[in-house]
Amino acid sequence: MLEDADRRLLRYWQAEPSLSPAELGARAGMSGARAARRIARMQDLGVVQGVGAVIDWAALGYTVEVSLRITLDKTQGNAFDVFLAQARDVPEVIEVQTFLGRVDVRLSIIARDMAHYQQIYRSSILTLPHISEIEALMHVARIKTSEGLPL
Repeated sequence: MLEDADRRLLRYWQAEPSLSPAELGARAGMSGARAARRIARMQDLGVVQGVGAVIDWAALGYTVEVSLRITLDKTQGNAFDVFLAQARDVPEVIEVQTFLGRVDVRLSIIARDMAHYQQIYRSSILTLPHISEIEALMHVARIKTSEGLPL
């Protein structure tokens, strides 16, 4: 699906997302126009799904991050769909993942402090439907974060 030239472009773009197509092309050994066409093609194919800003939540005052492992009451046929739809609407939920196994869903929640987290937990999380168990894990340190692929 991807050629070596596409992989080169992606490698440089992952390393420096602010580069223009002309700069990416120069680094990847092709013209800016060719790089722009290849980038547009990868976007059309869904290989590149977006380019965005990485925000340091702590710099904005969100100093608490909690990961909630949730087991749902699956006796209701639509438990997953209803739960996920409502969990997406909680503004402080920054990530939702689903799993196979004992844990069904993991929510990542950010809060300004513990009092704010308690308020979110009581008013927004505990009111979500079909929860059977919750395990909270307090985030201590982020050792590695990478959405980049080894291309």
